[in-house]
Amino acid sequence: MESRLLVTGGAGFIGSNFVHYWRETYPNDQVVVLDALTYAGNKETLADLLELPNFRFVQGDICDRSLVDRLLQEEDIDTVAHFAAESHVDRSILGPAAFVQTNVVGTFTLLEAFRSHYPTVAQNSDRRCIFLHVSTDEVYGSLSSEDSAFTETTPYAPNSPYSASKAGSDHLARAYYHTYNIPTVITNCSNNYGPYHFPEKLIPLMCINMLLGKQLPVYGDGQNIRDWLYVIDHCRALDTVIHKGKPGETYNIGGNNEVKNIDLVRILCQIMDKLATDLPVQPCEKLITFVKDRPGHDRRYAIDATKIKTELGWQPSVTVEEGLRHTVDWFLNNRNWWEPLLSEEYQAYYQKVYFNN
Repeated sequence: MESRLLVTGGAGFIGSNFVHYWRETYPNDQVVVLDALTYAGNKETLADLLELPNFRFVQGDICDRSLVDRLLQEEDIDTVAHFAAESHVDRSILGPAAFVQTNVVGTFTLLEAFRSHYPTVAQNSDRRCIFLHVSTDEVYGSLSSEDSAFTETTPYAPNSPYSASKAGSDHLARAYYHTYNIPTVITNCSNNYGPYHFPEKLIPLMCINMLLGKQLPVYGDGQNIRDWLYVIDHCRALDTVIHKGKPGETYNIGGNNEVKNIDLVRILCQIMDKLATDLPVQPCEKLITFVKDRPGHDRRYAIDATKIKTELGWQPSVTVEEGLRHTVDWFLNNRNWWEPLLSEEYQAYYQKVYFNN
């Protein structure tokens, strides 16, 4: 039986990759994207889908309850895949209010709307109803080099306004299952990378700066460790959770690829040196520049994805080397996508974060 999905934040990085993945995997399903098209949302990412008969794009705010209610009812939605979020730590340090509004109030609005809507769908059809809340490993705080990886029972200890707002939204999703029996499922993922990634994040920033011959700013000593997950592997995991996940449960999704930031940048430099021609500066490692560390910079994240592997049968399929090569190649061949994003506003933000702090 075909599903009918509402994908919030479907013009953003992970959301747009998920939408493309879903259209390729389940071409008969109805997919409705709701996105506010803030700075990190790009409708052009979905250009090849806009004319499809079972695809609909709506520009709007997840905090707009009347709009969300109308979409759920008009489209007879059974599955909400909730990606919409303010997600960049640096921006949350500069201006936390938007993070609370979108990540907490927005999630609350969606949950309330789904609470009113889903019983009608459940009573009138055999379709599986699910509210998938996509979250982050950053809610768990920071690990030392000796600590075990995050599990689903790790206590929350967010250290930035961004991660605190995501922790709040996680708690709401959990509470709506236990209080109202709403079929929510929470996923906490490690750092994603891949196509359509807005250039403020580490990997796309490094790729673009290499192509432009600009400095590669690395925070602090570069020894911060992240677990890197290729975005298509993440989409596969979310597919698995939507179809097989147990309501009320949390599933950690990780790539099993812990890498120090400085090592990651050097790997990217090596790949770019091999794949690119006529780079402004070669080797690219000459561009590496250490800058003042961000406030409250978490030292290490690491995901233990044993639960989703043993209970649902998912595991990552792409090594970090393979995924990074695909990603570098994508940025090399898609200048028409990322060049328009380097606006004056973005350039001012970039300068402020890395060189005027």
